[in-house]
Amino acid sequence: MSRVGKMPIPVPAGVEVTIAAEKISVKGPQGTLSLPLTGQVTIKNESNTLTFAPADESREANAMSGTVRALVNNMVNGVSKGFEKKLSLVGVGFRAQAQGDKLNLSLGFSHPIVHSMPTGVKCETPTQTEIIIKGIDRQKVGQVAAEVRAYRSPEPYKGKGVRYVDEVVVIKETKKK
Repeated sequence: MSRVGKMPIPVPAGVEVTIAAEKISVKGPQGTLSLPLTGQVTIKNESNTLTFAPADESREANAMSGTVRALVNNMVNGVSKGFEKKLSLVGVGFRAQAQGDKLNLSLGFSHPIVHSMPTGVKCETPTQTEIIIKGIDRQKVGQVAAEVRAYRSPEPYKGKGVRYVDEVVVIKETKKK
């Protein structure tokens, strides 16, 4: 059995887990998330602790037990605490401004970039060079952050571009004569 799949998930107070035949739903103070299930993993909720086990001895069921456990753990953390990604803009004249569900970016191109946020994801700009993307779905938050970073990823010679706050950009040495 997978090592990740063996670990139980403690359900915090205020979070409600509903297990149906084809779906698991997690409801908490931040919102509600659901995940469709296959018949390869059995989930048990015993005294606010979720345990996962493969339904049979196949290799696919073993792998899916760890995958489903990780996805459900992200759902429980999302509805209780939420997820956030922080981005920073490095470069002269690079600016960001959040307006409702849109993010306006000036990244040195001849035109401004307007990125629409999907449902369930919000963005904030505490300063003109900082972007905070928040939401309860970890996959959506990470995907939106990756899309914003892809507009101008950090280049290796000066380090200009959109980068994650904890990202380290290795600067290359310029060509010598």
